[in-house]
Amino acid sequence: MAPKNKFSKEQIIDAAFHIAKTEGMDSITIRKVADQLGSSIAPIYVNFNDVQELKQAVVKKVVEVSHRLLDENNTGNPFSDIGVASLQFAKTYPVLVRDFIMKQNDYLLDYDQDMGDSLIAHMKKDPELKDFTEEELQTILFKMRAFQTGLTVMVANGLLPEKLDMEKMKEMLDSAAEDVVTATLLRKKKG
Repeated sequence: MAPKNKFSKEQIIDAAFHIAKTEGMDSITIRKVADQLGSSIAPIYVNFNDVQELKQAVVKKVVEVSHRLLDENNTGNPFSDIGVASLQFAKTYPVLVRDFIMKQNDYLLDYDQDMGDSLIAHMKKDPELKDFTEEELQTILFKMRAFQTGLTVMVANGLLPEKLDMEKMKEMLDSAAEDVVTATLLRKKKG
């Protein structure tokens, strides 16, 4: 009898991530992951109780990828960093963007909490945002996220004019961030 292939938990997650990024999260099945690995389903069930647990591991990997992209774009300007990371993610993983943003699902519940905390912490490092309360920062982030989400969806779906390259989108993000922060400061002064 031939020995069974052994796969690490990370190899299984990587195979499931590959399926998610090419076909979508709903396409992840134990059988498809096993086929991707060239294996039986046994090694997957050794590491995961069910497909939902495996999908949660894939969502965690998406969070890790998002953190990595944010770290790579750490210029000190939080909105620019967040925006560029999001646009790069949309360009590289359009299927995941459509899955996470455009479909009703529970995938982002954990993602939102983890990334939200991380993004607020990133914003607190910006000297221009130091006088804002946590609640004000959350409101600013939500407004920027609404703008960013629209731009991200347009990137993921190839809906932007060709002349709108990454640099021009970054300029738009910076301008929108400046507008939101300035308007928040003005309201705070009136307050």
